[in-house]
Amino acid sequence: MTHFLAVLPSAITRLLCASAVIGLTAGAFFAFRALVLARAARAAAGFSLFRRGKPGILYFTARDCATCKAAQLPALQALERHLDGGVQVIEIDALNRPDLAREWSVLSVPTTFVLDKAGRPREVNHGFASTEKLLSQLRRVRWRTLRSGS
Repeated sequence: MTHFLAVLPSAITRLLCASAVIGLTAGAFFAFRALVLARAARAAAGFSLFRRGKPGILYFTARDCATCKAAQLPALQALERHLDGGVQVIEIDALNRPDLAREWSVLSVPTTFVLDKAGRPREVNHGFASTEKLLSQLRRVRWRTLRSGS
């Protein structure tokens, strides 16, 4: 029992340190995500490829991206079939349009942005996003739009 009590402060210290690291990492992630979405919102203001009135997915890809071809594109096609024309998917080759990739803070491909029906970026996915994840994000975006009245 004495040994357990001697080790307890060390274990508590480790637990507190681990909790602090996890908290700081989560905070950094959410801060970065907010920064990317804010920058994307500025880019969206002048984005002419989006048709207002229908939510969309802005999909950054590259011709040599294996994940884009093998996973992301099929997921987007399944999403389009599931929503039966209720979403627009805009595909941008980040290598052919580095200006757009930079404006939208795209660091890797695939990257997808979920846009509300006014064209405002509401969610961002760096890396592969499944059909289910994108569908869930579109539902949240629709719910927020309904609640806010815009």
